[in-house]
Parts: sequence; structure tokens; C-alpha cells
Amino acid sequence: MKHSAKALARQAKTGQGLTKGAAAGSGRRLVTQLPYWIVMAGVVAGLVTARGGGQAVRGGTLVVAGALLAGSLARLVLPEGKAGMLASRRRIVDVGVLGVLGVGLLVAGLIVAVPDS
Repeated sequence: MKHSAKALARQAKTGQGLTKGAAAGSGRRLVTQLPYWIVMAGVVAGLVTARGGGQAVRGGTLVVAGALLAGSLARLVLPEGKAGMLASRRRIVDVGVLGVLGVGLLVAGLIVAVPDS
């Protein structure tokens, strides 16, 4: 990443960059990434649930849809600095992509035909 001399001087003056304490910086980073990891845990839980087959496919799909919709809501309400890796593009694009995927999976999960066993 390219930095100007003014930007580096400003970071050094305000105590940002390499002069920060490692413990304080890493703790803050973990808290910042918490929404992302919660969404990822929901997606993984849904995928594990869907592996059961039959009725579990519907449940797993709905869990993944809920996790994506929760991620969309979190991206919408959290400020830019607190969204962590949920903030990869502009806010409206992130919310739109997560929302469309979540609604699509929600509809798919609700209309999936479950065989009677």
C-alpha cells in the first residue's frame, strides 16, 4: 500500500500505525471482526445441518438464509469502523448482496419439496 509522507507523519503524531500497543490493537480488531464471525458461524451451522438430508436440508437452508439476512442487517446498522470484514464494498452494495442472497435462500428453503419417508 502506498502512503504519502504527510499521512505517515500524521499517523506517527496521533499514535496510530506501528506505534500502537499490540495488545490494545489486537483486542480491538477481534471485537471489530465479531459480526463477521457470527455470520460465518451461522452459515457453517446451516451447512452442517443441511448435511443431514431430508427435512434437515430445509432447516439448514433457512439457517443460512437467516445468517445472511442478519449479516445484511448488521452491515446496515453498524458504523463503517465496527463492521469488520462485512464491509468489503460500499454499504448499499454489501447490504444489497447479502439481502438478495438471504431472501433467495429463504424462498428456496420455504418451497423445497421434502420427500415423505
